[in-house]
Order: sequence, then structure tokens, then C-alpha cells
Amino acid sequence: MLSGVKAGLVSADVLRREQQELRSHERNHKHLEEESRHSETVFRDKSGRKRDLAQERLEQRQKAEAKSERDEQYAKWGKGLAQGRQQQQNVEDAIKEMQKPLARYIDDQDLDRMLREQEREGDPMADFIKKRKAKENKEKKEKPRYNGPAPPLNRFNIWPGHRWDGVDRSNGFEQQRFARIANKKAVQELAYKWSVEDM
Repeated sequence: MLSGVKAGLVSADVLRREQQELRSHERNHKHLEEESRHSETVFRDKSGRKRDLAQERLEQRQKAEAKSERDEQYAKWGKGLAQGRQQQQNVEDAIKEMQKPLARYIDDQDLDRMLREQEREGDPMADFIKKRKAKENKEKKEKPRYNGPAPPLNRFNIWPGHRWDGVDRSNGFEQQRFARIANKKAVQELAYKWSVEDM
């Protein structure tokens, strides 16, 4: 039988002997049972080494914290840094406006500056001021640029200098390079279309 005793019709002597053997077996293994009752489970990896679960939990927590910080940073960048600064500026302006008194008088400098900066439709001086600002901006020195027919492309998309006379003096390497790239792309596209043709 599963318990270790003989099955069927047995004599009392055999039954007593079997019970004594079972008790002695239980007494021999009693100390093992006591030791194993208060022992902790040992976890092992595939190679058989003991795993330190506390250390693994700590590492997982650190990884999760680093990931949350990185996600928070990406979320902040995803909203747009300039938009965030603009929103912060709007909040500061609103707080500044709330601190001002409700009644504003003619000698209020902020109100005066705000009204002067507004552009109104049909303002005769607005055109004059725009022209003057444009003239001031034009007076700033700009580097001269080439303005002729479209130059041939190069690898770096560099525009020619303003003194270029329009004559292409290259050895043809750039055109060959662009032709090779276009040919390679066309062959790849043709191979792809050929491979999915029968689908």
C-alpha cells in the first residue's frame, strides 16, 4: 500500500512490527521536519545558483524609478520646451496682473505700454512704424547670397558662394553618386514589387 504496510489479510505480529517501523521512521525524520518547518525557500536560477530576491527587488525598483524619471523627462519634452516656458510666462503675467489694483489710472505705465504696443486696424502711423522697423532690420549686415539659376546638387546640400559664375567645374563624382543611389533605390523597389507580385 502507499503507507508502506502490507495489503490483505495479515497477522497481528506483522501489523505490530510494521507500526513500530513506521513510528521509528517518523522519529528519525522528526528533526528534519522541524528544521524544514522554519526554513526559507531557496530560489535558484537556471544555472543552479541561489537568487537574492531582495537584491533583485531593489534593482527592479531602481530600474522602475529611472524609467519613470526618463518617461517624465520625455513627457516634458513632448509637450514642447518653448510652450512650457510660454505657459510659465503666462502664469507669471496673470499673477502680476492680479496683484495690480482694479482701478487703473492714466499714469499707469504698464497700461500705457500695453496700449502703445497694440496694433489697430486703420492706424495711419502703424504703416510708418512698420516701414521704419523694416528699414532698421535691413540695415543690419547680411552675408551676400548667390541668386542665379539653381545650382547642381552636392552631397552636403551646400549652396554656392555669392561670387559663383554658374559654371560647373566638378569631375562628375556628385552626379555619379546620385545616379548610383537612385539606381540602387530603383532596383530595391523593383525587387520588392517582384517578390510580392503573386500575393
